[in-house]
Amino acid sequence: MKNKKNISHKNEQKLLDLGRTILRFMSKKTSKIYNYKQIAEGIDYKNPRQRELVIQALHRLLATQKIKETEKGKYIVNLNIEGTLTGVIDFNQSGNAYVKVDGINDDIFVHQKNVKDALQGDKVLIVTYNFKGKKLEGSVVEVLERAKEVFVGTFQKIADKDFGFVVLDKKKLNTDIFISKNHFNGAEDGDKVIVKMLEWKPGSKNPEGEITTVLGAPGDHETEIHSILAEYGLPYSFPPEVEHDADQIDRSINAEEVAKRWDMRDILTFTIDPKDAKDFDDALSIRKLESGLWEIGVHIADVSHYVKPGTILDDEAYARATSVYMVDRVVPMLPEVLSNDVCSLRPNEDKFTFSAVFELDEDAKIHKQWFGRTVIHSDRRFAYEEAQEKIETKEGDLVEEILQLDKLAKIMRAERIRNGAITFDRSEVRFNLDENSKPIGVYFKVSKDSNHLIEEFMLLANKKVSEFISLNKRNEPTGNTFIYRIHDDPDPAKLTALRDFVGTFGYKMDLANTQKVAESLNKLLSDVKGKGEENMIETLAMRSMSKAVYSTDPIGHYGLGFEYYSHFTSPIRRYPDLIAHRLLQHYLDGGKSPNKEEVEEKAKHCSAMERLASEAERESIKFMQVKFMEDHVGEVFSGVISGVAEYGFWVEIPENGAEGMIKLRDLVDDSYSLDAKNYAIIGSRTGNTFQLGDEVKIKVVKANLIAKQLDFKIVE
Repeated sequence: MKNKKNISHKNEQKLLDLGRTILRFMSKKTSKIYNYKQIAEGIDYKNPRQRELVIQALHRLLATQKIKETEKGKYIVNLNIEGTLTGVIDFNQSGNAYVKVDGINDDIFVHQKNVKDALQGDKVLIVTYNFKGKKLEGSVVEVLERAKEVFVGTFQKIADKDFGFVVLDKKKLNTDIFISKNHFNGAEDGDKVIVKMLEWKPGSKNPEGEITTVLGAPGDHETEIHSILAEYGLPYSFPPEVEHDADQIDRSINAEEVAKRWDMRDILTFTIDPKDAKDFDDALSIRKLESGLWEIGVHIADVSHYVKPGTILDDEAYARATSVYMVDRVVPMLPEVLSNDVCSLRPNEDKFTFSAVFELDEDAKIHKQWFGRTVIHSDRRFAYEEAQEKIETKEGDLVEEILQLDKLAKIMRAERIRNGAITFDRSEVRFNLDENSKPIGVYFKVSKDSNHLIEEFMLLANKKVSEFISLNKRNEPTGNTFIYRIHDDPDPAKLTALRDFVGTFGYKMDLANTQKVAESLNKLLSDVKGKGEENMIETLAMRSMSKAVYSTDPIGHYGLGFEYYSHFTSPIRRYPDLIAHRLLQHYLDGGKSPNKEEVEEKAKHCSAMERLASEAERESIKFMQVKFMEDHVGEVFSGVISGVAEYGFWVEIPENGAEGMIKLRDLVDDSYSLDAKNYAIIGSRTGNTFQLGDEVKIKVVKANLIAKQLDFKIVE
């Protein structure tokens, strides 16, 4: 009896697996109707016994409604059943993909044979199935929404033919775009171009497209920078009508407007910014009151006075949502006449501002606060380096005021950290450029006391504006609609993985509660300073965090340790700050809470544009690093293994931040494979190990500007 049960179970499992194979085959063409012979042929089940099994499996699929019968003996995939899911597709370099579905923790694997006509980031409908002992898999049924239809690539004209292809820059875009002669639009073979996808006909191997812009020669500096911006859908110039409207703005500081504001022009005011900055968003004023308290004004450019809702200026600013800081240029959110002139808080000029003014005692305790529109006059412009020198030497003009602000800032910073804030003080790579924007040197921007001084007062203003709108005098939520900067708690699984990994370096983490996590992270970030593994561990710690986004839902900001937090202090370069200014004035005027859904839609748009801008900025850094390393091909450097994958591992050079790949196929002394659990590449015969964090010697083999990629090889 036991044997019969085992045989029955095996047959049952065999039919289940066969049903999944049939479903996967039919899902390749979900609109096609099949008979059982076509299905058997398609899955290579050809003898009579196998065909009988196909019929049995089809009956089971019918019974479970995975397929339906259009007429007797004719079958089609049933898309209106449980087992079809919607998600966003993400390709890897092998051409396989994973679909991220909301509400499902594990991404669903899709083999490259089953991706249909999906492209990176598309919203897709998939049908899912399980194979014994394996995770959920799926096949793309339909592309519901394209992530994008405009791409960047290199045009390849086919010799003696009236067509060509655009080979797309992004490796994750697993297709070339077919271009007919009437869609060349002046492009020559080898040009870097922008192409718009027109259609992807059913059954066609490639989509069809039209070249819309010829960018120039691949590898050329301007071509590549414009390519990066175009790839992320970011503009690099303003439409003429927007520039025209900006030029027409009334710049006068007229008496009628001044009368509506707190006139603070006689109070000592100054700015502290990067030495090459032109868009001065913020200024600080300071004076000692007769009460003995310090009055500190955080003054922010009043962009909302000049940029009104419903204008083409505002529409353009909203579409951009943020300024983009490429290595060699800024792509501003507002035309330069506004960002660098009218709104910029330049020294020795009267300016309209929106201010948060606080009365603080020597312990940085707030005794009084005020929010509203002001007019100021900046008496002095400091670069961070100048302010830092005054803090260190305690000499020079305005030194007493700067030292007082520094003292208060240090008290506020210490309190934030005690309350659970995490201090991600990462050094940022910067480049010295010649007159042709060629990188001739690399240095790292490090935050010092002068940076922290400005940071703390900006954080104070952002936090207090948010609390002012969100809480009443009894500290109860008002329910007022506002735009918040939120940062969710980190994923426990990612924290556990981080703890386990840093443990291999001898570092410990306590994950018992949120306070312990924050303390552990701060200690970890402090302990790795100056170590070879510093950048790698900082990067992994950052990746264990959630992404900060904009939202109307005030869930708090984990990284800062704030219950309520918003962006208020940079409206020249961030649209959410402009929204915050308008809403704050609306509430100061006694207005009722506006429609939450409309603000939420804007918040989501701003988050999405911020993400694109960040990716473009990172790519411009990568491009400059490769350009810098062109002059160092053949040289040997010390590096740290910064990432591992099935096909190779990455090495970062600490002295300049450049990262390159060592491919497994280039390691000829052994056959190497990935040990994902231990973040290592291991030789099968020798046991040689290359593990995340290991120090290695490398030689720069190739610097590919077009691919923005460095190739290294191990030096013994």
